[in-house]
Amino acid sequence: MATPDWSAIESLPRTPLKDLFAGDPGRLAALSADVAGIHFDFSKTHLDGAALDAFAALAKSADFAAKREALFAGEPVNVTEGRAAEHTAERGEGAEDSVARAAAFHGRMRGLIDAIEAEALGPIRHVLHIGIGGSALGPELLIDALGREMDRYDVAIVSNIDGCALEEAIAGFDPHATLIAVASKTFTTTETLMNATSALDWMREHGVEDPYGRVIALTAAPDKAIEWGVDETRVLPFAESVGGRYSLWSSIGFPAAIALGWDAFEELLDGAAEMDRHFRLTDLRSNAPVLAAFADLYYTQNRGCETRGVFAYDERLRLLPSYLQQLEMESNGKSVTADGQPVGRATAPITWGGVGTDAQHAVFQLLHQGTHLVPLEFIAVIEGGDTLAEDHHRALLLNCFAQGAALMAGRANDDPARAYAGDRPSATILLDELDPRTLGALIAFYEHRTFVSAALLGINPFDQFGVELGKEMAKAAERGGQDFDPSTDDLIRRAFG
Repeated sequence: MATPDWSAIESLPRTPLKDLFAGDPGRLAALSADVAGIHFDFSKTHLDGAALDAFAALAKSADFAAKREALFAGEPVNVTEGRAAEHTAERGEGAEDSVARAAAFHGRMRGLIDAIEAEALGPIRHVLHIGIGGSALGPELLIDALGREMDRYDVAIVSNIDGCALEEAIAGFDPHATLIAVASKTFTTTETLMNATSALDWMREHGVEDPYGRVIALTAAPDKAIEWGVDETRVLPFAESVGGRYSLWSSIGFPAAIALGWDAFEELLDGAAEMDRHFRLTDLRSNAPVLAAFADLYYTQNRGCETRGVFAYDERLRLLPSYLQQLEMESNGKSVTADGQPVGRATAPITWGGVGTDAQHAVFQLLHQGTHLVPLEFIAVIEGGDTLAEDHHRALLLNCFAQGAALMAGRANDDPARAYAGDRPSATILLDELDPRTLGALIAFYEHRTFVSAALLGINPFDQFGVELGKEMAKAAERGGQDFDPSTDDLIRRAFG
């Protein structure tokens, strides 16, 4: 694999943002995009014509166009595991056979949801969804963002193996009116199966005669789910080529589909498909995910930035930073290329963030006056989600917009403690409204942005071997008889005697 030449990007001049705006009246239009009811503004980043030229040349040398086509064609882009990455097929954009298979699996899921709504499994009022990582973060984000006024079912999502999490989830549930959804791609995930077993025990203890009759399995390994005890008619499969952190579009999205209704789930898929088409067909210089990735790579490769902050100025999107942590850091937190060679440069920055005005009174001191340069991303929604006086949402949006302006402009002061350096970058993503279509498009935007960075760095964003070692060592500790380092051995003795 040829190594692209990054020297043009590493040597780009560091022109201040104020000067970039002053020197280019068309800057705002050139660095903005509108897709699926979402406005993307990258004009307060340090991208300019020279940077876009350099990145376009890099993309060509990295054969980016072919890599993008391979993704949508269902080719084995996940080279270390020898399989495709077909999350786009779940929303109708991909290889014809894969799209047809995804549609069939969606039809099966809808049929089971129709049966549940018709009380074929008894009167269900509560849904306990058990998964971890991508099997929990995606569904939880969807329900928290879109389901705050839902009255269809009470849904609780449990991922943590800490028993306090499960006990809190089921505290208000009637075991005789509860459905358990067990989400695991391999159906071997230790934390998920332990929580599922405890949930079944809870049902038995409360007199439910056939707990397994209330279990739905969401998995790419249906045989293992059946072996575990789930009836074949209640197994909702998805393709093995759909990665865990890209799986909310598949049957992993079952809790969102049943909580929000099937129409909402289809609108989610439609919004993502709209972003898929934009990403696949739009020129790089007008392509929202591509521009975002160019900015990300500029700051890691030219400015040496090690983190990126994401701040949602909407309480309904409070879980988005956590979702993006897994998507971006598990995908691109790699140190070797797709063919196993050292990358030789920084890959994924550390993704972190929080909720708008809360963060302003916590971490924004460092962002405005600290010694770290941290590229920021602000996400806001024009139409508020509350019914209070209009000034609440107006104040929220103005705070969002003012932060980006203040970071860029700065302010001089004779008192150094009150001076703001300015020239600190940010991007703003502004949704017309928060509905299934726009949320689907937003999440797909982040997926494609992650892929672009990986393609240009030459790494594989679709494996995650880094999560395995610690889990293997935990299993070894559970079995006993294995020596670790003196510190770990001492901690085990102190905890367990």
